[in-house]
Amino acid sequence: MVATTPTPTPLRARRRRRAASSDSVVTVGRSRTGTILANAFGIVFALVMIFPVYWVLNTAFKPSNEILVFDPTFFPHHPTLANFESALKAPLFLQDMANGLIITVVAVAAALVVGFLAALAVARFRFYGRKALILVILSVQLVPLIALIIPLFLELQGWGLTNSLVGASLVYLVLILPYTVWTLRGFISGIPRELDEAALIDGCNRFQTFWRIILPLTGPGLVATSVYGFIQAWNEYIIINTLNQQDKQNSMAWLAQFQTTHGTAWGPLMAGATISSIPVVIFFLVIQRNIATGLTAGAVKG
Repeated sequence: MVATTPTPTPLRARRRRRAASSDSVVTVGRSRTGTILANAFGIVFALVMIFPVYWVLNTAFKPSNEILVFDPTFFPHHPTLANFESALKAPLFLQDMANGLIITVVAVAAALVVGFLAALAVARFRFYGRKALILVILSVQLVPLIALIIPLFLELQGWGLTNSLVGASLVYLVLILPYTVWTLRGFISGIPRELDEAALIDGCNRFQTFWRIILPLTGPGLVATSVYGFIQAWNEYIIINTLNQQDKQNSMAWLAQFQTTHGTAWGPLMAGATISSIPVVIFFLVIQRNIATGLTAGAVKG
């Protein structure tokens, strides 16, 4: 007789393979305690960042007798919309809101058009001084904004563009253009050149290749770049406060100068700050689906 070894059943064989694979796999990551500490730190950090926003909203809905008290309250006992009504009826508030919206939209749109073409030239074409141009674009970001106020004022004064929306739009265009070029260059560099060559072989000319291939693939990058440009142009007030008078300024400059005969009216001021944030929130909600894609699209070169 020949002794035979019984073959393992399929279930037993799967258990052996699973045990062997579990022994050979090393799990790398934080421990349970580390995960709990990281989550707790994240929650505390989020609360610290959100609290100023909450306090602005809390003050905006409080009546004046609840704002100037020795012991602050975290919730308004008698919520009111009187502060919003006072802000909307304040001199030049709505006009400065409209001015800021016009300046921001014009500056961001112009920066996307000019910046995209400049980034396309830097990323796709070889020319003399290309590397030097890239370094200049990066170095411009290192110049403090406050150091440019006097030269900008003298330049615009020579052109007759002080105290005008056109002059402020040009200044904001120059302000956000270097970042736009630098960011879009990364997105365009991430598009394989083989797509351009394939389009040219299929009969497309340079413009058709740009319009049908490069521009659609760079769309998420344009969205992500426009978010930064919109926020930077909307929140800036030092330059426009220097170049323009009150009737040609934006809402940020209005908030910085809002005073009454009795001092600072904190209720209407916080209400005005809340209203001034609405355009940014609306802009973010409209393009939020493309933000995550745009932020990661240029991270890795294809």
